[in-house]
Amino acid sequence: MKLNIRSGLLGIAFLIAHAACPAVAAAPATARGVVFDDRNGNGQRDRDEPGLKDVLVSNQRALVKTDRNGQWELPAPADTIFFVIKPAGWMTPLNHHNVPEFYYVHKPKGSPVLKYAGVAPTGPLPDSIDFPLRRQREPDNFKALFFGDPQPRDQREIDYIARDVVEELIGTDAKFGVTLGDILFDDLSLFESNNALIALIGIPWYNVIGNHDMNFDVPDDRDSDETYHRHYGPNFYAYEYGPVVFVALDNVNWGGAKPAGTGDYTARLGADQIEFVRNLLPHIPRSKLILFMMHIPLYDTKDREELFRLIEDRPYTMSISGHTHTHEHWFADAQAGWRGKTPHHHVVNVTVCGSWWSGEPDETGIPHTMMRDGGPNGYTFLNFDRTQVVVDYKVARRPADYQMNIHAPEQVSVADAPNHFVFANVFNGSEKSRVKLRIGEAGDWLPLSKVAEVDPYFQQLKRQEKDRPELLGRALPDTAKSTHLWKVALPAGLPTGEHLISVQTEDMYGRVFNASRSLRVN
Repeated sequence: MKLNIRSGLLGIAFLIAHAACPAVAAAPATARGVVFDDRNGNGQRDRDEPGLKDVLVSNQRALVKTDRNGQWELPAPADTIFFVIKPAGWMTPLNHHNVPEFYYVHKPKGSPVLKYAGVAPTGPLPDSIDFPLRRQREPDNFKALFFGDPQPRDQREIDYIARDVVEELIGTDAKFGVTLGDILFDDLSLFESNNALIALIGIPWYNVIGNHDMNFDVPDDRDSDETYHRHYGPNFYAYEYGPVVFVALDNVNWGGAKPAGTGDYTARLGADQIEFVRNLLPHIPRSKLILFMMHIPLYDTKDREELFRLIEDRPYTMSISGHTHTHEHWFADAQAGWRGKTPHHHVVNVTVCGSWWSGEPDETGIPHTMMRDGGPNGYTFLNFDRTQVVVDYKVARRPADYQMNIHAPEQVSVADAPNHFVFANVFNGSEKSRVKLRIGEAGDWLPLSKVAEVDPYFQQLKRQEKDRPELLGRALPDTAKSTHLWKVALPAGLPTGEHLISVQTEDMYGRVFNASRSLRVN
């Protein structure tokens, strides 16, 4: 949020004056401001609007609490972003696209010249950087909506998101949404169009930066987030909702542009973010759940153990990411460098774009875009109950109880049946899930074994593409082993005729889901 900004003429005068002065080493200036109760919602502090004490404000590294008058001050490096950490029971303003305005970008000289525009020069610090908050009711039990990698290449794919996902979410009872990076697919001119679409859902929408949301025409990571800053503010930040603390992190470290215009990145948090988390944690009671949100999964993040050392003694932490275009529940243990008493639960979120909007289009023209692990595209709801979280996987344009796909032969012979397998891809399944099967209404229930294999249904779709004289849409990507696949051999002695295969799964939360399909025995 840009508050109390001086006029453009003052900003130009500031730049001219500094250009005329020799470079001297100087301590950072000091930024000051007030966090206040914006009772009339106009975004400006009026006389009857008191300051709010004990609210956290950060300059992306240090944190300070406001005093009894709502006042704060922090060092102001020449290029930083100040932001308020929204406390429980309060809300920041939203812009015209429902994006929360909780920050002030301080870039006196603005962003460098880039293919996609960054931040215009902000000039000298304003006299006061003020953050308005308004009261809102925040229950202990609530749900939030999470998008992994919508990743549209162009307006046509933004329209896919509209028809496939957004339209069914309008009117949702989720309290807010989060996109876990790869908001776009390299073309950063689409941020506004994307934001306008997501705003139709009608809830506040936070964002995390992904590797396809960066400025690629810069030599290093320092300037890689300039266009993101322009649209969403800081690339790492925190806020509270009810009894839960949400911490957004940027674990995409840009390695610099290459001659062909492409570049390289690594998954790393870096010293500034580790310091930010270290400074934040003393202000969070151990009785609260902290959800860390990032783009690249923790298991691929090179300095994850530095984060682990800060949080592993806490009883309630969890994390979520996107990036892989698969869905997974990963439980970090000692082998992963985690030293906590119980494993750390990390969710790799299903992606909105599935497998990058690939696969045969349906009758509406939208690709089926099944992910490489056999999971359909979609999104998740995280249901919070104080320190407990239940993850719901919602398949795009399918009923909420569509939670698995059964793959089995159409027909088998009596003698050959035991040589064939039934596979159950349980989209939200984990190592804590249980899956069983029976043939017919009175058959015995047989347990299925969890396997690390490629989903044969996805393989079948890939083979069908090769048999097409002309492929409509993009080819599906290469296969990947699924982390939520179970299988069992058909039992011997099945009589001839048409049989019903029933599969039942119980998830880690004790919930039961069912699916079925037919099998013909000759």
